Amino acid sequence: METKQVKVEVADPTTLGLFGLALVTLVASSQKLGLTSGLSLVVPWAFFLGGFAQLIASIFDFKHNNLFGSTAFAAYGLFWLGMGVSWLIRMGCCGEILSASADVKQLGVVFIGYMLLTIVFTISAIRMSKAMFFLLLLIVLLFKGLALESFGFGHFWHLVAAYAELGISLLTFYVLAAKYLNSFFGREMLRTGKPFCSK
Repeated sequence: METKQVKVEVADPTTLGLFGLALVTLVASSQKLGLTSGLSLVVPWAFFLGGFAQLIASIFDFKHNNLFGSTAFAAYGLFWLGMGVSWLIRMGCCGEILSASADVKQLGVVFIGYMLLTIVFTISAIRMSKAMFFLLLLIVLLFKGLALESFGFGHFWHLVAAYAELGISLLTFYVLAAKYLNSFFGREMLRTGKPFCSK
């Protein structure tokens, strides 16, 4: 006797992942720009919005066979979990030995790795919307700024990273609003720009 498999449809998780990215970069940029101080209350949002929300979006994007969404949300979600733990180590929450031996240049190496990954994503974004392309360019700029700051190239790169991160947050809020509203109403409420290349 044959058993019929029932395919379970799931909603597009992109807006959840985008919200996670938008909020965590907004909070983190406020600290980099000096609008807020310390990292104690950035850490929870790094874990829950930057990390878990994007990982949840990634898992469901795998179900949608969305190569870009599943890879990007997983990579950036794990990045924010790693950053959260790194901040806890540097603040001494994991013990004095770990805090004393922390070398910020190792984070610089991580930022270079993520910058390279994001360049790959940016190349693929020429077949997505213009908004996504420029969002990924800002993420490349963020990682470049973070890397050069970590290697001691000066406060200028801290500011580059801070403003790039704020730009990422604002543009991500726009993209998620467009994605949600356009899907919800079944028509184009907000434009994100046609791809640079359709083939």
